[in-house]
Amino acid sequence: MTESSVLDLAPVVPVVVVEDVADAVPLARALVAGGLPAIEVTLRTPAALDAIRAIAAEVPDAVVGAGTVISPQNVADSVAAGARFLVSPGWTDTLLDAMKGSGVPFLPGVSTTSEVVALLERGVNEMKFFPAEAAGGVPYLKSLAGPLPQARFCPTGGVSAASAPSYLALKNVGCVGGSWMLPADAVAAKDWGRIETLAREAAGLR
Repeated sequence: MTESSVLDLAPVVPVVVVEDVADAVPLARALVAGGLPAIEVTLRTPAALDAIRAIAAEVPDAVVGAGTVISPQNVADSVAAGARFLVSPGWTDTLLDAMKGSGVPFLPGVSTTSEVVALLERGVNEMKFFPAEAAGGVPYLKSLAGPLPQARFCPTGGVSAASAPSYLALKNVGCVGGSWMLPADAVAAKDWGRIETLAREAAGLR
């Protein structure tokens, strides 16, 4: 996978919070079956790294990545666990250097024009726009396309099944990140069929 292809794997990247590592593999299989192969497992729970390890080992059609990456240690741990891409909510020079040195594609988070320009200056033109809805949403990204056409985004944060098509219609958006295809009650009930159905609907948004 080239550094430029995270945004092109699927129109939607599911943002997954795994509380129980036993859920990781069936959850990933349901998402892949529904047409969403790129799966971002956030490092927000103690089970996250084991979940990445399990998906990487047991779901060959999944492209599993790590989200909420905020330190060089997170970068090292995620790649060691089998993460094939990295996503951060924001970035610093230290974190960016670690992600650049990781050998896997990454999407550093931005929410301001200055952050976008700073990343472009560092040779990075693919980024996560976060928190998308709170930071200005579709109108904001549309405004960036004029002066900064070389920047491409994965908006994440408050994106829903209803708002996703508006983001995906923008020429500077490669994909969106969201968790609406993973309703908490479906995960709790281990209703993988429902998750596969919702994933299929999300995959059809573009």
